[in-house]
Amino acid sequence: MSDHRSKPRHRRRKTALIAGVPLALIAAGALAYGTSFGLFGEDAQPHASAAGAAPAWATEAADGFASVHALGQKGTYGGRGGRTVTVRTLADLEKYATAAEPYVIVVAGTIRMDPVGKEIRVASDKTIVGSGTSGHIVGGGFFLGTGVHNVIIRNLTIRDAYQGIWNDKEHDFDAVQMDGAHHVWIDHNDLRHMADGLIDIRKDSTYVTVSWNKLSNNNKTFGIGWTGNVTTDLTVHHNWFRETEQRNPSTDNAAHAHLYNNYLQDEPGTAITAAYGNYARGRTKMVLENSYFDGLRNPVTRDATAALVQRGNVFSRTSGRNESGGGQAFDPKAYYRYTLDRAADVPALLRSGAGPRPAIGAAATTTTGAAAAAAPAVITVAKDGSGRYSSIQKAVDAVPANNASRVVISVKPGTYRETVKVPSNKPHITLQGSGPSRKDTVIVYGNASGTPKPGGSGTYGTGGSATVAVEADDFQARNLTIANDFDEARNQHLKDHQAVALRTAADKVLLDGVIVDGDQDTLLLDTAAKDRQGRVYVTGSYIAGNVDFVFGRATAVIDRSVLTLKKRWNGTAAGWITAPSTPAGRKGFLINRSVVNGDVPAKTFHLGRPWHAGGDASLDPQATFRDTTLSAAIRPAPWTDMGGFSWKADRFAEYRNTGPGAGPKSADRPHLSDAAATTQEVADWLGDWTPSAS
Repeated sequence: MSDHRSKPRHRRRKTALIAGVPLALIAAGALAYGTSFGLFGEDAQPHASAAGAAPAWATEAADGFASVHALGQKGTYGGRGGRTVTVRTLADLEKYATAAEPYVIVVAGTIRMDPVGKEIRVASDKTIVGSGTSGHIVGGGFFLGTGVHNVIIRNLTIRDAYQGIWNDKEHDFDAVQMDGAHHVWIDHNDLRHMADGLIDIRKDSTYVTVSWNKLSNNNKTFGIGWTGNVTTDLTVHHNWFRETEQRNPSTDNAAHAHLYNNYLQDEPGTAITAAYGNYARGRTKMVLENSYFDGLRNPVTRDATAALVQRGNVFSRTSGRNESGGGQAFDPKAYYRYTLDRAADVPALLRSGAGPRPAIGAAATTTTGAAAAAAPAVITVAKDGSGRYSSIQKAVDAVPANNASRVVISVKPGTYRETVKVPSNKPHITLQGSGPSRKDTVIVYGNASGTPKPGGSGTYGTGGSATVAVEADDFQARNLTIANDFDEARNQHLKDHQAVALRTAADKVLLDGVIVDGDQDTLLLDTAAKDRQGRVYVTGSYIAGNVDFVFGRATAVIDRSVLTLKKRWNGTAAGWITAPSTPAGRKGFLINRSVVNGDVPAKTFHLGRPWHAGGDASLDPQATFRDTTLSAAIRPAPWTDMGGFSWKADRFAEYRNTGPGAGPKSADRPHLSDAAATTQEVADWLGDWTPSAS
């Protein structure tokens, strides 16, 4: 997008916000997963699908120590390859969780344990995952016994086995207990208010990863040990401990305990006071990195026999013991790859990203015994030649024109320096990184708007500079990075430096768990034509840039994501996050439940400005930031004019934002009323489209 604009011939009068009809709460629930899980109560029977038609959750493998090949198990992938079943009753949950064969078990509703305190004995090769935020286990939990392996527990709320005794020594009612299990991944759950532990990793259980969970309102929260052996290897990262008294975690005799990017919070004035934070006991070797401790007494404690190395942590309002030493511990990178987030960013990241995720869907399922849904075709891409193709574009080219069903292009870890275009006649494509992290699979190129095309046929222009261009409907991207690394410092001789990483010009585009990285004009959310609809839903993702780095005329939601502000090529900092060019009568950009951060000075960035592309006065740009944490980089007057058009004549607003960059309502900072906010929610933006990852 160019900064140079033609002056408009006339100014358009300010118009009222277009009010959509708010959907019912139950419809908002269906938005996350659709009706295939029976959210409207029309179908109470378990469902199953053929192998390969499992939810997107089932295609993911663990990171951390759970990803390590050991004990005859090659990482942790749960029930992938087995049937997918949807359960709503305790009997069905227990039937499939204890079965000998692999299953992906989707919990679609509240299941109450009977009797209270019951712990289902999970067998090997299982994925147990909640349907959106609706999967609740109440009054009990799961037990993984000796030799049980390859188990994933994700996206569930497990709660309320509490029996009225705070320091309960009688009721061993845990959310998840392991006695001698290995290769277990506990991820994106909400665990709270149990009679004993939220997580107990006991009796030589090992190769465990615990990530992105919310743990709260509990006494003995997370214990590791109950063994004289020193065998347990575990990773604990990106978990939010809030109002938990002890075992946060307590780690006894762990061979390798890697804790990073966790948020431990003890709020003043509450009934629960933390006794201590991270505790290395016995002969534990612990590495503690880039975590955030807020308000805790004794944030880091170790026994004289333990080895504890800590680095990069933030301690706010803490007191008492804060210890390290006892040896070198170990190097986690000798066992697996990982990337640290900045400790200062951890509270905001986990407030928006920890716990069950509402917008991760599943493929349609068919009733048990009926014809199963066809599995999507899969094309594998690998730089090392082990896939069908070594180029992503060649894999796209191999998809038949006008394909009627989903094609998954599975891209193995590596850096793919190429441009990729998904043409309009190839819908239903999923571009998915197969590595444990979205940082492992990178698609990158370095064209800019002013870069000359080969053969002297002009320059690429802003849209043409995109590393990845999507023109086909029903496109999805997951678990990868898309970047434009155009070097502005070395190309000052070029006139136009707009450099797009990802351009979408299609409807029903889902970006789930991706990184989109650039500088100016990073993410172009467009439509195929001005009169064409183009809806985009972005969730659990990172978008980085400096000038108008989210722009275009699409109807787009950025939900539970992180917008990272970057300095310019010369070290200066001043920019804009959004530049919508919304047609009149349409929805523009909704930034919802997200985080704005970045290593830039205070009061240097605007939330946005109106882009009247080509001086088109008929446009009605819209951007709303709501329920979002804003860093101090945001200016007190967060909106500004552009190209001769006043932002006050268009649709820019905030609602219930927090953080040092948030501010009170004023003439320069409009806030939505509570009534107006009910018409500016995710469901209003996406209409009849239910994003569903597949």
